[in-house]
Amino acid sequence: MVVELYLDLLSQPCRSVYIFAKKNNIPFEFKHVELLKGQHLSEEFVKVNLLRKVPALKDGAFTLAESIAILLYLSRKFNTPDHWYPSDVQKRARVDEYLSWQHTSIRPQGCKVYDIKAMVPLLMDKPFPPEKLEEEIKDLNFSLKQFEEKFLQDKPFIAGGEISLADLMALEELVQPVAVGCDVFEGRSKLAEWRSRVEEAIGKELFEQAHEVVLNTKDLSAAQFSPQLKEQLIQMLQKELK
Repeated sequence: MVVELYLDLLSQPCRSVYIFAKKNNIPFEFKHVELLKGQHLSEEFVKVNLLRKVPALKDGAFTLAESIAILLYLSRKFNTPDHWYPSDVQKRARVDEYLSWQHTSIRPQGCKVYDIKAMVPLLMDKPFPPEKLEEEIKDLNFSLKQFEEKFLQDKPFIAGGEISLADLMALEELVQPVAVGCDVFEGRSKLAEWRSRVEEAIGKELFEQAHEVVLNTKDLSAAQFSPQLKEQLIQMLQKELK
């Protein structure tokens, strides 16, 4: 029985799991959970993940939530190449360090930039507030500086000489603002060179396949959202704009 992965490639954590599984030839069944239709809120999906979030994994009777937990589970179950989650205790600690940090920095900041530029005009039928966007970009720029100085330094990748789960997660987090025209790599040669190395390690074809949906955010319409999800998102956006 192959692993079932419940994903929507509009989601950054889902893309990380998808790319990792495809790159490592892990046999899995792609279960498309359409976020815009609110399928993650359905009673059927709750049987897989009570948290009502994607990604989610089902391996026989075993279910698992949270992208990092899923990535680590897949790396161990399928004995993927060591560089993804190194056996060397200090290299592994570098991966863990980034994965622990990103939850309260680059990931939420990149998502807020995406929400303000894409979701506010789409769902609230008004222009995004430039002053709020500027505030979020300022916070994101601060975290990008920390990322370069603390995590990347002068190394090709976060854990050293090869790509790891930390690099995969980091790049996916930065794709989100890029998708709405906020080029976080512009003027940052070190960051841009790291991005090129990560994309090369992933492979051009797989990278383009995984990002086709998110890089076409401009094609989204409010009519694609379920009423329940739309209401939830509007409430979330109202809080973010305060």
